[in-house]
Amino acid sequence: MARVKDDYRSLTGPQKAAIFMLSLNEEQSAAIFEKMDDEEIRELSMTMASLGTINSTVIERLFVEFADQLSSAGSLVGSYESTERLLSKALGTDRVNQIMEEIRGPAGRTMWDKLGNVNEAVLANYLKNEYPQTVSVVLSKIRPDHASAVLSLLPEHFAMEVIQRMLRMEAVQKDVLDHVEKTLRTEFMTNLARTARQDSHEMMANIFNSLDRNTETRFMGALEERNRESAERIKQLMFTFDDLTRVDSGGIQMLLRQVEKSQLAVALKGGSDDVKDLFFDNMSERAGKILREDMDALGAVRLKDVDEAQGEIVSIAKQLADAGEIVIAGQGEDDELVY
Repeated sequence: MARVKDDYRSLTGPQKAAIFMLSLNEEQSAAIFEKMDDEEIRELSMTMASLGTINSTVIERLFVEFADQLSSAGSLVGSYESTERLLSKALGTDRVNQIMEEIRGPAGRTMWDKLGNVNEAVLANYLKNEYPQTVSVVLSKIRPDHASAVLSLLPEHFAMEVIQRMLRMEAVQKDVLDHVEKTLRTEFMTNLARTARQDSHEMMANIFNSLDRNTETRFMGALEERNRESAERIKQLMFTFDDLTRVDSGGIQMLLRQVEKSQLAVALKGGSDDVKDLFFDNMSERAGKILREDMDALGAVRLKDVDEAQGEIVSIAKQLADAGEIVIAGQGEDDELVY
């Protein structure tokens, strides 16, 4: 939540307009929204959603400025939810969804401003599936430093094709630019905004995954007493070291090439028999013998060290899954879970 706005003099014009709209009832604000064009609605909505708490004295000063003797006894909270509720009174569902998805996405007034705030790896992953000509247009419209970072992450052959197109590029026709912008808005930005809205149980599962075993057990036990349904859902979303049994042989071999053998030895000391067998079955007889000797040589290992080693290997597995290098199968026969 943004900090409390208590200095009226520091407010910008859009912020004043946003506070004014939030202070009106839904019917009044709907009538005003109907008079605005899409760009005005988009800019005002972004400001409303990021206001946070507004001090009542600021609201009084604002209404004095508008020559209306009104005041507020409490405070207003500008949020995505209140903004969406107000927009739904004046606009159709599809239009509201589009606007909300855009303001939940990267910051920026124009599409190119927004792209400049998208992580270069995320943008490169999307652009590598587009036509080189399209990519050259996009890279020509964003900041040079951001374009260079994206370009360096593209496959080399594809990147060289994009560079050649950029070198031969002349002035881009407006209809071509409009088409590229529309595609980015409807496909990339919409999906990016939806992805950003992480489920609360998924968020807690990721947090629980990072806890040490004792703390996780303690918190999970307490949660089960208060909300068994949420506890069960979090357990289903969590991915632990023993869940690596859901990775096929090819994936385990890929993981073995990425993991330090000393780290694996510590991790397997606390692993289940199934996960131990899985790793040993995917190693050569000689490598397996060396790993067993290393594990024996370790002797007793602190649980904290085991948890840390297992956590590092799970993190590597998730990164490989995100990159499409390995597949982590779901619990159902035909399910696949991608983390």
